[in-house]
Amino acid sequence: MFRLPTADDVKRLRKKVGLTQTELAEKAGVSQSLIARIESGSVDPRLSTLQKILNAMQAANKESTTAKDIMFSPVITINADAQVLEATELMRNKDISQLPVIKQGHPIGSINDQTIVQHLSKGQQIFQKTVEEIMEETFPSVSPSTKIEVVNQLLASGNSAVLVIDKGEIVGIITKIDLISGAR
Repeated sequence: MFRLPTADDVKRLRKKVGLTQTELAEKAGVSQSLIARIESGSVDPRLSTLQKILNAMQAANKESTTAKDIMFSPVITINADAQVLEATELMRNKDISQLPVIKQGHPIGSINDQTIVQHLSKGQQIFQKTVEEIMEETFPSVSPSTKIEVVNQLLASGNSAVLVIDKGEIVGIITKIDLISGAR
């Protein structure tokens, strides 16, 4: 059987998404005093009012999602002086299509399966070359607290991944599939 949220549920959810009663009331289009009375259990709201409140909390939760919430960690990287053969084996073994390229622990570029295929289609023998010789630009980076909307814009503009960097260290990576999974 379907269970409607209780007064305690409404209060707990409101706090979880980080809204005050006033903020929730404004987003839901109701008064702050109504929110207070619902949370105290002194009034049973109409179903339509409860739906407005729950929708407002769900929207606020999406707005508060950050890069840290959906990033994949630890990040699989490849050193710039590694051979392309090593990069292709790593991508195959880890079932990934791109890698951040690092030098002394810092991102300096990226390599992906599409770049490797393009070189091979031109008849180039690249497997003994270093990753640095064929790498592309580094992935854009964001901080862990960056809103998910910013990450979405970076991925939608053609980047295949976004690095999450905290205090100069790579702490996570976000790909399109991570963004899709985080939206569920």
